[in-house]
Amino acid sequence: MKDLQALNNWNDKQLRTIRNNLNNRLESFKKEGATRPLQASNVLFDKNAKECADLLAQVKTLMNSRASKVL
Repeated sequence: MKDLQALNNWNDKQLRTIRNNLNNRLESFKKEGATRPLQASNVLFDKNAKECADLLAQVKTLMNSRASKVL
């Protein structure tokens, strides 16, 4: 994955992938004991539930703005 600070440079496929990863990670935070540790190379490594939720909101906003430009 790429740097999270440069989301604007990510292509649509990468944004969909990180959106899905964030949704899965947030679901695992909701289930007690289901959150497994991530490898240090994972872009979501060391992110807590709030950070993941905030990042998901940014990704969704970016995806929606790109979709509205296509229409």
